Amino acid sequence: MPVQTLDTVNVAGLRVLLRADLNVPVRDGKITDLTRIERLSPTIRELAGKGAKVIVCSHFDRPKGKRVLSMSLAPMAAALEEVLGQHVRFVEDCTGIAAEQAVELLVPGGVLVLENTRFHAGEESNDPAFAAGLAKLANIFVNDAFSAAHRAHASTEGVAHLLPAYAGRLMQAELEALNAALGSPVRPVAAIVGGAKVSTKLELLGNLVGKVDVLVIGGAMANTFLAAQGKAVGRSLQEAEMHDTARGILARAASAGCRVVLPTDVVVARAFKPNPPTQTVPVDAVPADTMILDIGAASVATLIQWLPSLKTLVWNGPLGAFETPPFDAATVTLAQAVAAATRKHGLRSVGGGGDTVSALRHAGVIEQFSYVSSAGGAFLEWLEGKSLPGVAALEGTPSLG
Repeated sequence: MPVQTLDTVNVAGLRVLLRADLNVPVRDGKITDLTRIERLSPTIRELAGKGAKVIVCSHFDRPKGKRVLSMSLAPMAAALEEVLGQHVRFVEDCTGIAAEQAVELLVPGGVLVLENTRFHAGEESNDPAFAAGLAKLANIFVNDAFSAAHRAHASTEGVAHLLPAYAGRLMQAELEALNAALGSPVRPVAAIVGGAKVSTKLELLGNLVGKVDVLVIGGAMANTFLAAQGKAVGRSLQEAEMHDTARGILARAASAGCRVVLPTDVVVARAFKPNPPTQTVPVDAVPADTMILDIGAASVATLIQWLPSLKTLVWNGPLGAFETPPFDAATVTLAQAVAAATRKHGLRSVGGGGDTVSALRHAGVIEQFSYVSSAGGAFLEWLEGKSLPGVAALEGTPSLG
């Protein structure tokens, strides 16, 4: 890979500035999901175990350059201490004298969490002086926050130009998985894209039709494509103003040799609420007073039949309104089939972005895919073919010594 990893540096005795993503979900002052902290822990354990002094920095929420007590990283430091099973120090700033003194107290193998980088306006503006203040704390920089790599901020991009910079193990795993999924995939490769609006995934669809052999479109997005083909979709959510765009995507896919797969049957209801009366109908026979809320069993069965012929699959977005039963059925059924194909046939399955993680967790298969990215916006921008500043800054940077 074009970025340097921890395999290329001896960290013993070094002060390592580790960019993490501690922007975890919090409700009523309590962390409700430790996934990001747990995924970060292997890099910290490796660095500390090799005798590095680990200085963790991260953003949390949007304090807009001001100190907001409810957005402090102190609870995240406590959670990290519990996950690591070792003492974790915390300092109430991320640059300046207090941070520098806290770093001086670190011993090899010690871990320090700095206060929220977004308490400083210089973080989001990528201010060189703020980046220099962070760089002053360390000998090397390790970025393990792929989920923040789409932001050109001081702690993700600026500091990488001031210190020898490396990818942490989570960043490395993410980049390797994504490259295997779309960078240089084993073919045939398919993508499943769901979600509500074509308008929010226009760049994503445009990029994918040139890279995959099969593009499966689900969710309310599929309604827009069906309507663009002249099919009546009743009261379903769809974007009438995107019909020309949808037809353009279909034409581009055809010229690129990409097969676009839309539902052939759908689940409809007259009310969008849990467990209403439903019907499964062909896409040519949607009653005018109903809404399409999931794809049908026949459509799912066809997709499942194709799985053994695929070598690579990228999944972004649920197939239906999965948070409201029974409109989770298609997503759950197909996700479980993808997990089975991953185990039995060696399918490389990569999922991520927004509701995808929740949907795959709901289906009980999040650990059974080849890789599931916890990055939201960064994963989507990567799927769109965009360069991520936090990754680009790691490419070609000088190594230590």
